Amino acid sequence: MEFDTKLVKVGQQADTRTGDIVPPIHVATTFEQRSQSDLRYFYGRGENPTREALEECLASLEDAPHALAFSSGQAAGATALSLLSPGQRLISSDDVYGGTYSLFSTLGKYGITVEYTDLTDPDALAATLGDDVGMIWVETPTNPLLKVADITALAALARPRGIPVLVDNTFASPALQQPLALGADISLYSTTKFISGHSDVIGGALVHRSDDYQRAFFAYRTAYGNVPGALDCYLLHRGLKTMSLRVERQNRTAERLVAQLLESPKVGAVHYPGLADHPQHAVAARQMSGFGSVVSFEYLGDPQELLKRTELFAVAVSLGSVHSLIECPALMTHRPVPPETRAALGISDRLMRLAVGIEDAGDLAADLRNAL
Repeated sequence: MEFDTKLVKVGQQADTRTGDIVPPIHVATTFEQRSQSDLRYFYGRGENPTREALEECLASLEDAPHALAFSSGQAAGATALSLLSPGQRLISSDDVYGGTYSLFSTLGKYGITVEYTDLTDPDALAATLGDDVGMIWVETPTNPLLKVADITALAALARPRGIPVLVDNTFASPALQQPLALGADISLYSTTKFISGHSDVIGGALVHRSDDYQRAFFAYRTAYGNVPGALDCYLLHRGLKTMSLRVERQNRTAERLVAQLLESPKVGAVHYPGLADHPQHAVAARQMSGFGSVVSFEYLGDPQELLKRTELFAVAVSLGSVHSLIECPALMTHRPVPPETRAALGISDRLMRLAVGIEDAGDLAADLRNAL
């Protein structure tokens, strides 16, 4: 079964009793156990049929046996980090989502050290590897500078040491990038973004192939209760059906807007993996089937004035939605990151980020041109 067919069919089998082609939403919190021959369902914090249907589909998209859904991308990340032990180091991409930075800032009290490294350079990873490294956390493309790490090269360094490689694949989505096929051990998603696609549900997911991870993650999720509700799972599964269509449209429009930004006298550097002069363009072309719909650029004016002038681009955080969004990372998504850290990474106070939706490309181009 091909990718786009999986989006529509996996986990969506017709109900054998009624013939419904869309399975019912299971909202029960507890289950009658005398009617179950194998006691598959016990309590909704652990098991839920609607959640399992979503997980079956998510796993299939990367040809993996396992996926678990969570109440948010942060919850999925916290669950993955539960694999770490006191005294271990976590090596992370240096340019990461502000929420990820906040999540990592809590690890010190558990005796876990976070080391930020430019993972676009495999040699930089090789130089810092040691027996105390418990996980490598790769965000690619990164937020907001859109740096691209070579997943295959990083996995080749980690595998001989038995170090798990987690790839935050939120920006690319499984429609454009398949981390497990490239050698990663875990794919992490904020399903709020491209998987939902409609700015109306928050969720997260971990996709992987390890039976041991599955047992550990499921036990952690059940104990801590960071599960998504049945309605959230239904909305996420509904969003999945149109993901390829949305992503294709978003990518085409993003390329048009990038060309326009390059011609504007109000714009400095433009960050987009699809540009031939992007430092990791060749890597992106090799491991992604498209360059994405997130674009960052330096605005040579007052960012807050630019934000006031857009009409079709909503001033809001997030991405991957049918709605086009604009933000200033220093003021919004990356506000938790210390100013000196942002400056060292190249996240200036004038950096702007576009998350392109599915509106008419000409209308979006006109709105951006007028605002600039």
